[in-house]
This record gives sequence, C-alpha cells and structure tokens, in this order.
Amino acid sequence: MLELLQSLIQQAGQGAVVQNPEVPNEHNEGVMGEIMQGLMGGLSNQANSQGGLGSLIGLLGGRAGNAGSLISNPIVGGIAQSVIGNLMGKFGLSNSTASDVVGNMLPSVLGDLINKTNDPNDNSIDIGGLMGSITGGKTSGIDFESILSQGTAALSDGKLDMSDLMNLASNALGGQKQSSDGLGSLLGGLFGGK
Repeated sequence: MLELLQSLIQQAGQGAVVQNPEVPNEHNEGVMGEIMQGLMGGLSNQANSQGGLGSLIGLLGGRAGNAGSLISNPIVGGIAQSVIGNLMGKFGLSNSTASDVVGNMLPSVLGDLINKTNDPNDNSIDIGGLMGSITGGKTSGIDFESILSQGTAALSDGKLDMSDLMNLASNALGGQKQSSDGLGSLLGGLFGGK
C-alpha cells in the first residue's frame, strides 16, 4: 500500500514539484517525502482521534467530495496546513509556493487513492491493508471492503450515527453475534473510547 501511495505522490509531484521552478531541484525528493509523511501522519492521527475513524471511512469511501473539493474537507485541510508549515520550515519554501505544491498534490493523490479504493475493478489497493497502515494494525480483522460498500447506505442521510456504526461493525465481523460489551469494546477501540 505504501508503494502505491508513493507512486501516486511521484506522479502528482512531477508537475507540482519537479517542474516547479520555485522548488529547488535538490529538494524535490525531500518535498515529496514530506508530503508522504504528512499525509500518512495526518490520516493516522485522524484514525486514532475520538470519532476519527468514522470520518476517515467517510473520506476514503468518497463521501468527502471530488478531488477538486477535497482540500476543503476538514481532515485534508488539517493535513495541508501541517505539511505547508513543514515545507516552509524544512526547505525554506515561501508560503505561496508551499501552499501551491500542497494544494496541487494533496487533492490529486487523495482523489486517486479514493477512486482506487472505491473501484471494484481496481485490485491495486487493499482497503484493509490501507487502514492497517494508517492505524498501525489496530483494525486487523475488520472487513473494510464490506464497510465501504455498505457505507454508501449508512451515509445516505449525510451522517454516520451509532445505529449505522452498529450495523456496519456487525456486518464487518461477518454477522457474528457479539455481546453488547464485545461490540462496544470493538467500537470503543476503533473510535477512541468506550
């Protein structure tokens, strides 16, 4: 999964970084590496925050809008601000240049990742592996393919509530009977508390 993400960053970085005269050539790889680190770190922080996994599932399930509007998503906006600051501090890029690089790359990379995640004919990404990488393995054994396919119905009203989560978690566990404590522990572990 990380190889795919790195490839998407390299593709997006050709125009936004490599061919950008405002980014010194000696910083090209570092700038793209910083975007990779910032993206993975931001997604991981989101997944591990209170209620953050539901928002992350919504983002990866395509509920955050198209690639053009992704930068206005609060998750993506937070990641963008962090990466812009890091690019300015580490590589001496101006605010304008750093903002342009991130504004061009982040929506492109995330848009491609979201499209691949939601394309049943694209086997280049395993959503379980992606979520495992983002959460540091905390989501092992959860069927995210099922959650994302069912998530469209769960999110049809524009929100992901506890009823939706209970249904999704039950289905993700293969319909296994869970005690209320067991399911509560699962959801608490995923969403930051009991």
